[in-house]
This record gives sequence, structure tokens and C-alpha cells, in this order.
Amino acid sequence: MEKIKEKEFKLNKEEDFSNWFSEIIQKSELLDLRYNIKGFNIFKPWAVEIIEKMYDHMQKILKQKNHKPYYFPTLIPEQNFKLESGHLKGFTPEVFWVKEAGTSKLPEKLALRPTSETAFYQMFALWIRSYKDLPFKTYQRANIFRYDTKATRPLLRDREFYWIETHCAHTSKENALNQVKEDMETTEQVLHGIFGLPFIFFERPEWDKFAGAERTFAADVLNPDGKLVQQPSTHLINASFAKAFNITYKDKNQKQQPCYLTCYGPAMSRILASIIIIHGDNKGLRLPWKIAPKQVVIVPIKNSPEILKKVEKIKQELETKDIEVEVDLSEKTTGEKFYFWEMKGVPARIEIGLKEIENKELTIFRRDLNKKEKIKEKDLIKYIQEFSTQYDKNLTKQSDNLFNNRIIDVDSKSELKKAIEQGKIARCNFCSVEKKAMNCAEIIEKEINAEVRGTKFEKETPLKDSKCVICKKPAKEIVYIARAY
Repeated sequence: MEKIKEKEFKLNKEEDFSNWFSEIIQKSELLDLRYNIKGFNIFKPWAVEIIEKMYDHMQKILKQKNHKPYYFPTLIPEQNFKLESGHLKGFTPEVFWVKEAGTSKLPEKLALRPTSETAFYQMFALWIRSYKDLPFKTYQRANIFRYDTKATRPLLRDREFYWIETHCAHTSKENALNQVKEDMETTEQVLHGIFGLPFIFFERPEWDKFAGAERTFAADVLNPDGKLVQQPSTHLINASFAKAFNITYKDKNQKQQPCYLTCYGPAMSRILASIIIIHGDNKGLRLPWKIAPKQVVIVPIKNSPEILKKVEKIKQELETKDIEVEVDLSEKTTGEKFYFWEMKGVPARIEIGLKEIENKELTIFRRDLNKKEKIKEKDLIKYIQEFSTQYDKNLTKQSDNLFNNRIIDVDSKSELKKAIEQGKIARCNFCSVEKKAMNCAEIIEKEINAEVRGTKFEKETPLKDSKCVICKKPAKEIVYIARAY
């Protein structure tokens, strides 16, 4: 374990957010950014353990909702992409292609999967026969690869990232839309309910849909600097996909019917970025209890036999309750140990010295409130069990406050520009979210450096005679505009 000096923890999230984020992921030992391929990073043990727990929570809920796990090949033949023109056009610029094997050229290019619709749907056509097979709900956890031509940013914009993707087939569009709603509920259960991340679900405008989707919905998490980060998105897939792959079923009357398809993609590595950003502070990470690799760290004030005996006793008591514990017996000073584990985001620190032993009490530092509390040793288990629930509630409550007063109504381009520069989310009237309104969207991107994020899932209707914030034509939609990563 690297020795980290106290002075290295002097980071300021509020004044220099960009550098704070870059430094925090290295100094808290999440990633090593020195791998010599741009956009590809090494995940160190602390990050891997966090992400494994994130996967566990997401997969548990997906299984409860009858999704079955699969492992699909990493390579997808080019012919699969060609079956659906919109998908091919949308993803081709981002695909890593494999063209050679050993010293031989391959007869067909193979794609490192940028997403797996074309792999799953090839097999759906073979597996689905009857209405009795539906809904057919699958998922896999996988790495995906996208040659993003924009500036890369660790976790936020990598070229390889870790995610779960679900692919489902249904008997009707109504059932498919119900699946989309269920995906949104899953996002709420996991991202907000477990990871403590606040977000808003938007339906993306026509020009910003997933390649091959009829409708796209995505959860936008708000950063403290006012920028939005797209997190899990869920899609009603265009009917052309099922037709191209011949995905059909026989109904109760033995008539052949087309399936309706959906997909959902929570990216664990990108969600980790939001966990770092939303909960972290100037001391480092603050990890939710349920995904922290170590939930309690015990720091002996001195490594004397009497203190170490007490430390071991406390450790064993906690571990019998399935609490993950670390004892810091390193040669760092006590202050360095405190700073180190605060940087790592461990929820609770127990300090044990001769005074604690004499008084039969424990000193506990809470990372949610950044304060110390004294408790009786005999009350430790009860305290930790109550604290674990309270801790996550506190993180969630604190993060939810990010949205307070951040969404404001604007009526003009000047008001819109002012709101965006203040780090706000602008809510305004807009002519349309169809492709014909792209001119207005492009003006927003070029002149205001912001994006139309979309409309609420439950549509909001503009007032009569409302005008578009840009072109002043009659408004058909109420949209939300913000800066984004």
C-alpha cells in the first residue's frame, strides 16, 4: 500500500472540480491511468471491489424481475450490423474492427462489441417460437468498446467500459413500453435507492436517440458543477430490427407475429464516476455503505499488545454480523491513517487506544457527517447496524439537495444563456423534438454550449400561444436544456 502524505489530500472540489476529479480517482487508488492505449485504464483492487458490489445489486434486481443471465461472444460479425441500416450508421464511426488473426486476413471484419443488439437478436430468431416464450428477458455483464473520438476522461468517457445490458422481446408495443417503465423503476431502485444518486429521466429528442431505437429514455445525474452525466438508458427498439432479424412468434391462433424489442444499459464504470462526483468531498471519497469494499476500519492508536487484543476482539464481533472490516497496522502515523481511510471513503472508523479501553468505550468517526462520536463498547453492534442505514440515508439526502433550485424556467435565448452559465438546468418551451427542430438544437449547442436533454416521460404541455425559446414558432414541447459530459 503506497504511503500517502497528509499534504497530498489538499484538494478543492468547489474551486477546481476538474482537477479534483482527476486526482481523486488516482489518490484513492481506484485507477492507474498510465496504460499506453488512450481511453483504456487499469482498475485497481479498490475500484474492482466497488464495481463488483454494484454489479451484485443490479443483477439481483434484474433476476428478481425474471431476466436470465447470458454470456455472449465479444466479437460480432459485420454482417450482423448490416441487417439494420440505422444501427450500422449510428455505430460504425465508433467500432473497433478486427481484420486479421495471426498472419492471415479474416474473410469478414469482426467488431469488438460496441453494444450487443445484433448478437442477441440473431439468437432471438432461433430461440423464440411461441407466445409462451414471451416475454423473453435476458441480460449479460460485459465489457464494451467504443472508439469515442471526443476527448477521453477516466470513467466518464472511456473507450472500454464495464456494464450490464438487457435485451428483451415482447408480444406488443404496449408490453415493450411497460418494460421500458420497469427499466426506469430498476434505475430508481439501484441508482437512487442503493447508490444514492439523484437523477431525472428524460425522453431524448429525435436527433439524439440510440441508433436503431424508436424511443430512447435516459437518466441524467446532475453534477455539482451543473453538468449532466447520462447514466442508464432504456430503449424501445425500432420495428425494423425485429423484421431484419426475423424475430417472430406464433400467437394463440398459430399466426406468425412480430416481436417488439427493448434494451437497457447501466454502465457500472460510468455510474462509479457519478458516485465519486456526487458523494465525494475535499477529503476524498464517501462510499455508500452497501458498496464500500470495507465498511469499517479500525485504527489502533498504538500497536501495544493490550490494544491489539482489543482490536482483534472488536474486529471479530463485527465480522460475525457480516460487516467488512479492515485493521490498519501500517507504519503510518495515526494522522496519516485517518487521512488515508477518509480518502478511500470508508464509512466508519473506530479508534482504539488505552483511554478507550480504560473507559470501555469507542471513538467512531462518521464519514457521512465528518465528525466523531463516543459510544459504549457494549453498544457497538447495535450502533453500527443503525448507523449503516442512517449513513446511506444521509448521503442520499445530501445528494438530493443538488437539485434544489437548479431547474429554472426561461423564456428567451438570453435567459437561457444566463441560466446555463450559472450551472442551471433550463426548462423552456420548444418548437419540436422531431428532427425538423435540429436547427434550434444546433443554435443551442453552438451559441450556448448546451444540449437539449429531452422531455419528461410524463409529457408536459406548453401553454396556449407559447413560443419556442429559440425560433419563436409555436411550441409543441417543454424541454430541459443543460451542459453535459
